[in-house]
Amino acid sequence: MNPDMNKVEAFAGQVIADISATFSGVMTNIGHKLGLYKAMAGAGALTSQQLAEATGTHERYVREWLNNQVAGGYIDYDAEAHRYTLPDAHVPVLADDESPVFLVPALEVAASLWLDEDRISGVFQSGEGIAWGEHHHRLFCGSESLFRPGYKAHLTTTWITSLNGVEEKLHTGARVADVGCGHGASTIVMAQAYPNSVFHGFDSHKHSIETARQRAEEAGVADNVHFHVASAKDYTESGFDLICFMDCLHDMGDPVGAARHARRTLKTDGTVLLVEPVAGDAVNENINPVSRLYYAASTAVCTPCSRSQEVGLALGAQAGEKRLSEVMQEAGFKHMRRATETPFNLVLEARVA
Repeated sequence: MNPDMNKVEAFAGQVIADISATFSGVMTNIGHKLGLYKAMAGAGALTSQQLAEATGTHERYVREWLNNQVAGGYIDYDAEAHRYTLPDAHVPVLADDESPVFLVPALEVAASLWLDEDRISGVFQSGEGIAWGEHHHRLFCGSESLFRPGYKAHLTTTWITSLNGVEEKLHTGARVADVGCGHGASTIVMAQAYPNSVFHGFDSHKHSIETARQRAEEAGVADNVHFHVASAKDYTESGFDLICFMDCLHDMGDPVGAARHARRTLKTDGTVLLVEPVAGDAVNENINPVSRLYYAASTAVCTPCSRSQEVGLALGAQAGEKRLSEVMQEAGFKHMRRATETPFNLVLEARVA
């Protein structure tokens, strides 16, 4: 074997960049948790001392952190004035936790994967699964914080409005199921927008449902939101006008069974809203940074989650529209269409009639 050394060096540079990003991800998460980005947002050029004083931190650590951020292109540096600036264009990504492109919580998810590394390695060898609730708790909170801004930005303004006739029902008063609701972020967003409707959130993870109930109380929507510990195939409520699967169908061991149960509990003229990670239908269509992230999460979380359940179909987070449509059609849904999409989400509409 005589590899081209220019190619070797180029690839080594790529790996160094990835390792640097991994190390620096810890710095980004610290910057978020200590309020460093928020203090810099809109504040103009600051010295390390000014930032330390504004955040109650020690200047020497802040200075080293700032230099890491400058090296990574997250923060600008004025060498003559020794001042640092967070560009306005970086604020929605790093400092605004209500922004649909606020990405820092993904680092909490990444942290959970490192903490679960031995367990994840183990299932590679055993072929078994890891239930969602068996992961480190940073996965649950990180996922909620990562998905919630997107739901707030798109769910009621774009996704639901792209469905045929659904928004009118919700304004008048409809019954809605949010299957695999987790901490209830999507359920609560809908309940706030459509107070005349009644929402039921279902999740098999008891602690997530407890958190969801608390979130509903805090948001003032406990009267029209009800959270239940139940799997996607055994909730007993029915007569739904809308059933939502928000970033969860691919995690289920038996997605066909879950969709079939949804069909049974849905009104004849009801609708299923299926939101999944954006993906093409083949690997060669998914060679990009977003798919790289999703394939990693799928390997560590989504595929093990599915394999921990009965059937264990393991669709994976990059199943794509064609495969997802096949699942829904096998469950008895005759009409499938892509309602809309975002750079991160694929939004499908399924109907029986």
